[in-house]
Amino acid sequence: MANGLKTALLLGVLSGLLLLIGDLAGGAQGLMVAFGFAVLMNFGSYWFSDKIVLRMYRAQQVGPEHPLHQITARLAQRAGLPMPKVYVIPDASPNAFATGRNPSHAAVAATQGILQALSESELEGVIAHELAHVKNRDILTSSVAATIAAAIMMFARFAMFFGGSRDDREEGGNPIALLAMMILAPFAAMLIQAAISCSREFAADATGAQIAGTPYGLANALQKIEAIAKRVPLDANPATAHMFIMKPFTGAGLMSLFSTHPPTAARVSALLGTIR
Repeated sequence: MANGLKTALLLGVLSGLLLLIGDLAGGAQGLMVAFGFAVLMNFGSYWFSDKIVLRMYRAQQVGPEHPLHQITARLAQRAGLPMPKVYVIPDASPNAFATGRNPSHAAVAATQGILQALSESELEGVIAHELAHVKNRDILTSSVAATIAAAIMMFARFAMFFGGSRDDREEGGNPIALLAMMILAPFAAMLIQAAISCSREFAADATGAQIAGTPYGLANALQKIEAIAKRVPLDANPATAHMFIMKPFTGAGLMSLFSTHPPTAARVSALLGTIR
């Protein structure tokens, strides 16, 4: 519940930032045009995301005879979800993700590396986490956040090239404030988008532990995935980083502020805290 409220609040802040920079950059008309482009771009991606990302990682669908399919079927039934399609990604790095526009059109994918590295209980924890994303409709939430953030970045570029709206120029608006907004708004949008993603990861961990029946499998899996992934990183597209159970590449310094995943230690602590 707390993570849901936090997500709603962050989306509200992101929307407010969009309205502010939209007014500064292009007025009401510019706001509608740029937001329309952002909606088309991101919801188009949302509608076809399963096909795009599965093809991107050369995922291969597996049937009922595969252990991953059997684990997923068991957990999906326990979660009260339709059976998703199940895929294996031919990559040695341990990771997994869920995709699809709703529970009836969902897919779960896991790398060959994670299948080899984890025990059955740990793998159950991972798949339960991914099914939690499906159950919580996090793919829609992330698409909305991405739409608003993309619109903000488009406005910032628009203002940078065209110098703000006609009304702002005629009324002698503060050029320093406009310049600051052009520079800072995209960074703020990325920070808020990352915070929304982190909030949904915590929520999926908690829901996943309920689906699996225990938090231990997922907690152990997260620690094991992080340790192995440092030695065997996944060559992932940054645009899809938020989809994976673990950030597929490491970030340091300033870029760590924009991480789409909470620190593993914090996730494990929150998971184990659910049993006290």
